[in-house]
Amino acid sequence: MLGIARVRPIADCGFGPLIALVVSLALPAFPGRADDKAPAGSRNTLFLTGQLLVASPDIADPRFTETVIYVVTHHPDGAAGLIVNKVLGDRTLADFLKRNDIDLGDVEGTIRFHYGGPVELSIGKGFVLHTSDYHGPKTRVVDERISMTTDIHLLKSIAEGKGPRHSLMALGYTGWSEGQLEAEIARGDWLSAPADEKLIFDDEYDTKWKRASQKAGQKL
Repeated sequence: MLGIARVRPIADCGFGPLIALVVSLALPAFPGRADDKAPAGSRNTLFLTGQLLVASPDIADPRFTETVIYVVTHHPDGAAGLIVNKVLGDRTLADFLKRNDIDLGDVEGTIRFHYGGPVELSIGKGFVLHTSDYHGPKTRVVDERISMTTDIHLLKSIAEGKGPRHSLMALGYTGWSEGQLEAEIARGDWLSAPADEKLIFDDEYDTKWKRASQKAGQKL
């Protein structure tokens, strides 16, 4: 599901105007290559594509306090991922589709927007992380379990019951330049953990960081 639930008011989180601006999905300047892969069995290594980054309790940057990031790509030239445990707010799915010139009539439910990170957030760039049982022309396969799509018609497929088993829409993303993530890991800002489909896509946001920390071997 794409954070779709019973219709309810948009969360009053100060991002309502930003959410209203999201009229298309896009993936500009996302670093790395589409075929980046983490080494088999890797954990707490330098190449973390397809794994989770878990913020240390001592991380200095307040934007990433208690965050869990799914790493979409990690390459010698840089890395990028999406935060999966910070919610911005909800919008009705029907309204969002109509703003993108897709009218399916009386579509029920809401779409939940997550804070993917500070890069491209101000202009409302959207990214859909989802299980790999869906593949479209603008789908980036991370591994056999998880993919990312930047095509608005994915939302149409979800509304029609033809979408992926689970999905999550994020505004903005988190990115690192060459050597930056490696330096932060060496400093102790981040630990890595195996990706867990349930942890990524469930709505138990208050416990995601703790659960991911336990997977990463972090003593809290």
